[in-house]
Amino acid sequence: MNSFYIFADLGVNDILSNGAATAKSIANSWNNQWLDLLQNNTSNNLYGALTNLGVFFAVGTLLFFMIQWLRDVLDGEYSRPMTDLIWPFVVVALLANPGNGTILSDLTLGVRNYINNINQQVVKAGDADQSYQQALNMSVAEEVAGSYLRPCQSLTGDRQTECFIKAREKIDLLWAGYRTLYGNKTWIDRLENKVNQISDNTGNVSEIAFNSLLGSTVQTSIKSFLISLQFAFQNLLEATMLLIAALGPLAVGGSLLPLAGKPIFAWLTGFLSVGIAKISFNIIAVLTSAMIVNALGQDYNSDPDLMWFIIFLGILAPILSLGVAAAGGFAVFSAISNTTSWVRERV
Repeated sequence: MNSFYIFADLGVNDILSNGAATAKSIANSWNNQWLDLLQNNTSNNLYGALTNLGVFFAVGTLLFFMIQWLRDVLDGEYSRPMTDLIWPFVVVALLANPGNGTILSDLTLGVRNYINNINQQVVKAGDADQSYQQALNMSVAEEVAGSYLRPCQSLTGDRQTECFIKAREKIDLLWAGYRTLYGNKTWIDRLENKVNQISDNTGNVSEIAFNSLLGSTVQTSIKSFLISLQFAFQNLLEATMLLIAALGPLAVGGSLLPLAGKPIFAWLTGFLSVGIAKISFNIIAVLTSAMIVNALGQDYNSDPDLMWFIIFLGILAPILSLGVAAAGGFAVFSAISNTTSWVRERV
């Protein structure tokens, strides 16, 4: 997701895009890494080396598997050995490399693409009116305008008037950009009137109101940091999912160990949990943004301090989405384990 924020003092460029496009761009920026790891020349890259290691694990654990299998046969437990025989074939099929990658790498890339498609649909459905972008811009627009007016604070007389005129020219372009994106919105009119009262020196604008609009460079820096933090979190999820994908061959290779819980189930659960975290974060961001745009954004008399929204997106929403992902991952792992037990008892 993206924003439209111009901090003149910091020299940050304006970005005009909606939330769905940015969610897609973050995923697309990682596409080459996924393809390089999982498909392109997989026999010679990192994934190929990990696949060879997974095959080594599979060969090593096959001995333990056969010992346990023969013990079950000698004990007369024929039903369990027959169902367990499927695992060596599954491991061999997943780790076999026909030259263009393994079945496991193709399946991993397919699951990742499916999760990203679902995530994109969620963002598009919930952010149809660019609510995320609007809410983010509402929370930084005052700092953007204040960054243009701040140099005028220490001036007096004609020099201050001239400074205000130049600042207004830049701020008018800001309002025009916002209206191009969202149309005539109440929150834009409210901020424009507030700036006009100060830059035109009309009305009884107190020094407190002037300083309130200008804000402080500390608060501006904090907001910029928190906005960057949420983008860092989304990229961290992509990197985590890629790391888990790379460890897939090791999980498959270790699945022949005679354990109650197969490593491949834990690997699949972790992979899906990161996907749940991605989707959860975007749902939280879109729903919260819609509340701000449809409530506070439509009230001309309100003067909300949306610092809480930036904190929520930068810190609290990632924590909440990870909590949901942990609960969802546990539910997925339990479902897989119970299904496996059910099949084993009936086959």
